[in-house]
Amino acid sequence: MHPDLTQAALGWLPEAAAARRAAGIERSLVARPPGVEAVLDLAGNDYLGLSRHPDVVSACARAAREYGAGATGSRLVTGTTVLHEALEQGLADLVGAASALVFSSGYLANLGAVTALSGPGTLVVSDAGNHASLVDACRLSRARVVVVGHGRVDEVEHALAHRPEPRALIVTDAVFSSTGRLAPLAALHDVAQRTGAVLLIDEAHALGVVGPHGRGAAAASGLAGQPDVVLTATLSKALASAGGAVLGASSLRQHLVSTARSFIFDTGLAPPSAGAALAALQLTTPARVGALHRAARSLADALDVPRTDSAIVPVHVGGAAAAAAARDRCESRGVRVGCFRPPSVPQGQSCLRLTARADLTAVQIALAAQVVRGAR
Repeated sequence: MHPDLTQAALGWLPEAAAARRAAGIERSLVARPPGVEAVLDLAGNDYLGLSRHPDVVSACARAAREYGAGATGSRLVTGTTVLHEALEQGLADLVGAASALVFSSGYLANLGAVTALSGPGTLVVSDAGNHASLVDACRLSRARVVVVGHGRVDEVEHALAHRPEPRALIVTDAVFSSTGRLAPLAALHDVAQRTGAVLLIDEAHALGVVGPHGRGAAAASGLAGQPDVVLTATLSKALASAGGAVLGASSLRQHLVSTARSFIFDTGLAPPSAGAALAALQLTTPARVGALHRAARSLADALDVPRTDSAIVPVHVGGAAAAAAARDRCESRGVRVGCFRPPSVPQGQSCLRLTARADLTAVQIALAAQVVRGAR
């Protein structure tokens, strides 16, 4: 191909980058050094403070020695180990599900579950505040998709009651990642039962966090083990590792094994990650979960913002550029916080997102509050 044509094919990229910079939504990568950093990290999702726990690190290293660095193939070929099966049993026991199926990421778990449970002849009803992985899963589903207002159970019921499709799927986050608020799961399940729909709940920010035992928002809402409820989760937050899972009826697991493309055609979760997640699962105790909630409440109170029932503490700033600048000021003063800007949140609702951890001290919480208040 002529060099001028090659350059023209991607010639629009600098202009697109300039537009993102002008809007305050240009992203960049910042490498984290090894070891324990001097900065106080309130941007990550290590909710239970287990990513450096000796038992978790040792389990990861032991799995690497016993199985190697990678799974070597898809779960259906060579990528399933006894660690995967033990992890699946442990996850199912925690949330009260009949079975679980581990994927190589939470993103792929959502893609696999939604696409395998929908398709032509299905209506998918999705909350406007759902995570991008659920949004993308809906786009790939080949089903008719209706996006309803955030938390609007009445709109969900209206869409389901007037559908021509024989099958229906409601998809929602359990904890919405930018606000920390819980979805109205009991009300959504009531609608699902009355309209013959399946309720799919993404427990990414709820597993290991919500409820006294960290069993998740579905269990806290009395929905554990319900046959018309499907759960998805990530292992990269409270469980301090990597990977994802879909949990529900045994028939659901078998259906996914045979039909979920993001499971069938993907290399299995690396055994070291499975070993680490399994060790973290065994450390998910009521005491550790309780410490997390106390830290989250103290952090919200110190910042004079509303408490949530999760580990997420948002501090609203407004404009995207202002939020990014406030984040950078916090970092320069020794506190790392998240920054949520469009398209993660609607225009004008950018925020700093702080995530509590079970191992936060009172001194660290006071420092965070002082720095964030001064940076806004």
